[in-house]
Amino acid sequence: MKEKKIFIIRHAKAEQHSFFKDDFKRELIQKGIDRAKRIAFTCTQVINISPETIVLSSTANRALQTATLFCETLGFPTDSILKTRALYEANYQDILKEINKVATTIDTVLLFGHNPGLSDLTNYLCNTDIDLNTSAVAMLVIEEGLNFSEVSGNTATLQQIIRE
Repeated sequence: MKEKKIFIIRHAKAEQHSFFKDDFKRELIQKGIDRAKRIAFTCTQVINISPETIVLSSTANRALQTATLFCETLGFPTDSILKTRALYEANYQDILKEINKVATTIDTVLLFGHNPGLSDLTNYLCNTDIDLNTSAVAMLVIEEGLNFSEVSGNTATLQQIIRE
């Protein structure tokens, strides 16, 4: 069985919260776009896109924009990004439910979303204590022999965090 990996990616730096704009519609700012592109380029050294790769993204603007930037850099077709509102403002248990739905034929998941859910998920899966900053990528390797449907607490190892 091929090694299974999850790349947990927090959306890039976005506009400040405002009473005048719905949080769901907040856009990336230029600083966030630039950082996301640099980190995505660094990820080309560790992420191998294949037919067994899927990309899951929150449907919030800032997460989708981040996913698009990463996919363009990594060579994943942006029209194949799987979008789900279930990842927006989700706690780690709700995010895990989305991971647990991933088919056994998949070996790599790129997951784009929001904090605190993503940091909490990483800590739950890997028994770590990290806080992902914007655009950060946590590379997790799933315990040998497990499928994504079987992933739960302490069944993954945090291989590295890619950030600036």
